[in-house]
Amino acid sequence: MLDIKDFSIFENQVSFDFKGLLLKIVSYWKWFLVSLIIAFTIAYQVNIRKEKIYEMENLISIKEESNPLFTSNTSLTFNWGGVSDQMQTISTTLQSRSHNELVVDKLQFYIDYLEQQKYNMVDAYGAVPFYVAIDKNKPQLSGGLISILFLSETEYQIKIPFQNNAASLVTYSDNSYSSTAVQPGDFLKKYKVGQEVSLPFLHWKLEIKDNPGFYKGKEYFVRFNNFNSVVSRYRGVNVIPDSKGASILTLRMQGTNKARMVEYLNATVNMLIKRQLDSKNKFATNTIAFIDSTLVSMESQLKTSGEELKSFKKDKGLYAAEEEGTRFSDKILQYDVEKDAIARKIAYYNSLKNYLKNSVDYSKLPAPSVAGIEDPNIVASISKLIALSTERSEMAYAVKSDKIFRDFDNQMEAIKSVLLENIASAKSSLQFDLGLINSKINQAEGNIKQLPDDQQELIKIKRKYDLSDKIYSTFLQKRSEADIVKAANLSDIHFIDPAKDVGGGLIGPKTSVNYVLASFLGILIPLLFIFIIFFINNSVQNAEDVSKQTQIPLIGVVGVYKDKGELAVFDKPKSALSESFRAIRSSLQFLYKKQKLEGGKTLMITSSISGEGKTFCSINIATVFALSEKKTVIVGLDLRKPKLAEEFGLSNDSGVVNYLIRQKKLQEIVNTTEVPYLDVILSGPVPPNPSELIIGETMAEFIQELKTKYDYIILDTPPVGLVADSLELGQHADVTLYIIRQNVTKKEMIPLLNNRVKRGEMSNVSIILNGFENKAKYGSSYAYGYGYGDYSSGYHEEEKPKGFIQKMLKKVRKA
Repeated sequence: MLDIKDFSIFENQVSFDFKGLLLKIVSYWKWFLVSLIIAFTIAYQVNIRKEKIYEMENLISIKEESNPLFTSNTSLTFNWGGVSDQMQTISTTLQSRSHNELVVDKLQFYIDYLEQQKYNMVDAYGAVPFYVAIDKNKPQLSGGLISILFLSETEYQIKIPFQNNAASLVTYSDNSYSSTAVQPGDFLKKYKVGQEVSLPFLHWKLEIKDNPGFYKGKEYFVRFNNFNSVVSRYRGVNVIPDSKGASILTLRMQGTNKARMVEYLNATVNMLIKRQLDSKNKFATNTIAFIDSTLVSMESQLKTSGEELKSFKKDKGLYAAEEEGTRFSDKILQYDVEKDAIARKIAYYNSLKNYLKNSVDYSKLPAPSVAGIEDPNIVASISKLIALSTERSEMAYAVKSDKIFRDFDNQMEAIKSVLLENIASAKSSLQFDLGLINSKINQAEGNIKQLPDDQQELIKIKRKYDLSDKIYSTFLQKRSEADIVKAANLSDIHFIDPAKDVGGGLIGPKTSVNYVLASFLGILIPLLFIFIIFFINNSVQNAEDVSKQTQIPLIGVVGVYKDKGELAVFDKPKSALSESFRAIRSSLQFLYKKQKLEGGKTLMITSSISGEGKTFCSINIATVFALSEKKTVIVGLDLRKPKLAEEFGLSNDSGVVNYLIRQKKLQEIVNTTEVPYLDVILSGPVPPNPSELIIGETMAEFIQELKTKYDYIILDTPPVGLVADSLELGQHADVTLYIIRQNVTKKEMIPLLNNRVKRGEMSNVSIILNGFENKAKYGSSYAYGYGYGDYSSGYHEEEKPKGFIQKMLKKVRKA
């Protein structure tokens, strides 16, 4: 009956074998070496095949620039605004679609210039000796590679491989797409440099650059890309505010072609400067346009008035009377000029009021100063309204947030409300001034009526002429001032450092990082496999695995025998493996002596499962006893799966089974071997009832008869973990050797052995660790003889290292 204590494992506790794991890792050095070689090879190939990535940048500042021609005497007043909120606006503009469309179109960066290098096609912009001038209004081949082979300095050949019957075309004037029919295959045609190319799918003129270098016989490629895709790519320019300066921006780009990036970074800033200056001059441009339209009408009035005055003087002959009316005309002219100025202000206010109520685009408002209005509140409000309207229209291409537009609209509505209130107040004041000046004009006109009719008519005509002349001169002066002020305007955006290729700028591929990563992966990948093997493998690896699981003594460690045959001790008596069996013999003799046994001594050899080396150990233990001139016999008692006959080259026609069924006598089943003093008894034919034969009385008689004839009887039995035959045979054995094989015997088999020993099913049990490899791989430094280690040098026949690496490792170990 089973007892609960039968399931104990002799109070052994399992702990993590760090030393075993470390030595196992070191033993797989070949894995690490191969893995590192592969990883470094891949890293090297990546480094040489991948295009180099560069980073280019430029530095700009945003600073409010006042016009140097503004003085207290300047009659035109323009309010440009400052740098507040400009940083975010400029950053957004630089990444906006509309802005980058202008830059890409100007640089024609939708055209790729490529060159085939050793591993891939590279962007050769700036390095090719030519450029193509295209007709934007005509279609070009879209997306396909166009080969250009220079046959001479003045002639080239176009090659286009067409895969299908149709080719896609793009027209860059309106970015429209179409297609045309083509002949599948390679299209080849020769052209002269500078010759117009006019094909259904290609319209260009190829020109050679200045100082092109040698290019005869070289092949280049041109590709026309999707305009919107190119714009999207360049919208990724990185705009970084400088942490040290609130009005400084860094523009940064990454790519494979430094020349292309340098040109784009500088071009995008120049385009921004132009657009910002155009926006800044918007007020002045509107004012100049207003003045020009006014001057046209005034010029016509002045000419008509002048001709009328000249004709009147000639017909009436009043040249002498002109001086008499001068004092009256000068006085009334002064009043007329004042009245015209007031009337123009009122007209401007009325026009402005209607514009504000009926329009939503305020970017075309002229300056109030053209009408003589210098009210700072009105001037500032109109300037702000123009700036907000212009900024809102520009952001429509880059910003999709309705909230931002609502904020703009709310700001403009607030300014409009204030502006309308100011207009109403200013008009009331002007109406009062107009009444006063009208009364003065009426009084002056009353004095004129006292003069003769001809003089009155002359003063009337001259009054009209002088007023037109005065107003015309005033507007000419304002026009000149506006032109000068506009020409003197400066942009608020300035280059600090333009983009420039000064060498360097390489940011990838990170060759050193790739090699570090290769080192890491080259070690990590085999390490993971080793961890998996270590933790999944539940087989016995070394003597420590045995000692942790049981208190049964380990009396020997047997190494791996790699040659053919099982007679390892007989074939190589001076080898380390032979010494390991001699050490086992000494241990067995001590066990026999301890039991004070007389006569023949029996030794049963068993294991957990098949393949653990029972027969190999049986043969070689028997051999070492026989070589010491002791009569020894090996008895094959694995009646179910006999193997002993194969090892000695014998026929298994007769054996133990024949004796047990009393068919043959002992001398009839004994076989002599080439080893002196060593006999072998085979199992014989496989019986239908092996267990019943083993437990029968004849088995005891058989063992007793053997003891009378032999000094040592080696019983080669079946695995105790599979059949119960060995347990029955244990009663006939003085000592039992339990074979555990490295990498074969599972660790959970040892507790089962413990239980059998504790229950008395097996007695006088000792363990042999078989198949142990002399490598750090298995976490021990044993040699083939238990306890010998490297100190066995000089006492055994050593196998010569077969390879260079093995020789080197041996020298290292000796050192």
